This record gives sequence, C-alpha cells and structure tokens, in this order.
Amino acid sequence: QVQVAESGGGSVQVGGSLRLSCVASGWTYTNFCMAWFRQAPGKEREGVAAIEPDGTTTYADSVKGRFTISQDNAKNTLYLQMDALKPDDTAMYYCAADTRTRIGTPLLRYEYNYWGQGTQVTVSS
Repeated sequence: QVQVAESGGGSVQVGGSLRLSCVASGWTYTNFCMAWFRQAPGKEREGVAAIEPDGTTTYADSVKGRFTISQDNAKNTLYLQMDALKPDDTAMYYCAADTRTRIGTPLLRYEYNYWGQGTQVTVSS
C-alpha cells in the first residue's frame, strides 16, 4: 500500500537547474526519514541528500551548496532542488523512505526500505 513516485527529471545543460518531486501514497512524510539517491550506469547507488522528520538535513559533499532537500507536508511531497548542475550529476535519481524517525547514517542505501522507480537526470556540456 505504501508507494512513492519521483518526477521532474530531464535533460539540462551544465549550470542549469531542475527540481525533482517525490509524492507519497498511503503514508505521510512527517513520520519517515526521507532521502534522495542517485545511480549512474556502472556505478553504485549513492546517497545525495536526506531529511529527518524534525527537519534535519544531510548532504553528500559532492552536492553541498548546490542541492537542497525539502518537503511540503500539506502536499505530502518531497523535493530536491538542484542548481549549478554538472555532468557528474547525470544519473537516475531515486526517492527513498524508511519508517524510522532517525537514521545515524542517512546516506547509506541499506537504511531505506521504500523506493521509487526513479527519474532520469542528464546534464550535458
């Protein structure tokens, strides 16, 4: 019954921006740890940004200062605002959730039980 679905991906040029959205169904974001992950072809899935129910955020060093994770509880939607995009940001981006309210290592893949199917982000020179 619990489902998440990402959207907002696309193709942009270097330095451009995109905003990804993740809509939840059958649950509320306020009671879950949420995160964005990404996976490029031939590479492992890596954590990009995470947010806890109390609003605490965590970012991978590679995206600090460029990406912003947030959520709109009224719309039950998680967002990832991506600015100053680089070719290295090209990947399939996934929305992830876990029932725990706190996660000590929020950017590790195995910490999350619920996943969306992904939305592709392509950044070209």
